[in-house]
Amino acid sequence: MKVKEASFFWTSYTDLMTSLFFVMLALYVLTVAILKYQQKATEEQLQKIKEIQNATQQLPRKYFQYQPEYKRFTLNRQIQFPRGKADIPVSDYAYLITVGRSIRQLVDTLKVKYSNEKIKYLIAIEGMASNDQYLYNNQLSYQRALALRTFWIQQNIRLDPTICEVIVAGSGIGGVGREINETKNQRILIQIIPKIGEIE
Repeated sequence: MKVKEASFFWTSYTDLMTSLFFVMLALYVLTVAILKYQQKATEEQLQKIKEIQNATQQLPRKYFQYQPEYKRFTLNRQIQFPRGKADIPVSDYAYLITVGRSIRQLVDTLKVKYSNEKIKYLIAIEGMASNDQYLYNNQLSYQRALALRTFWIQQNIRLDPTICEVIVAGSGIGGVGREINETKNQRILIQIIPKIGEIE
């Protein structure tokens, strides 16, 4: 009788262990499959983010120079502000109109191309100033950026507010990537930054 009971116990125990083994094996296979799917989805999202970031660099090289080390655009043509002034020279009006239209066209193109994605764009117009002992360089650099923004609005160059936010900023005599020749720092920089939500 005791032999039969022991035999029954070990048979049941073996069946239980076999069942647990198959449950663990199934869970392991399922976990590996889920992780591979998540890895693939993450890689696809990363590729999409890179694609979107690269798309923001498609401004015409005729008017813009992209500085990859700073992830920003500078204008190919130096806008020479008078010392201590934020007035845009009349001689630069036509050029700046073309620049504004190029940015608007890029934003409109990105809106259509990525209409299924939850993407917004931040356009930062940054004014700079030369380190020339002028007391109000911080305010002056902001006023230069604001002068460009105001000029574009006056020329009916408006960026689509449903996907684009425009920030006007001044970095004074600070900021990265400054020119050694200080007069060349009397300039305007433009940064186009994608604000990426969920990527599907």
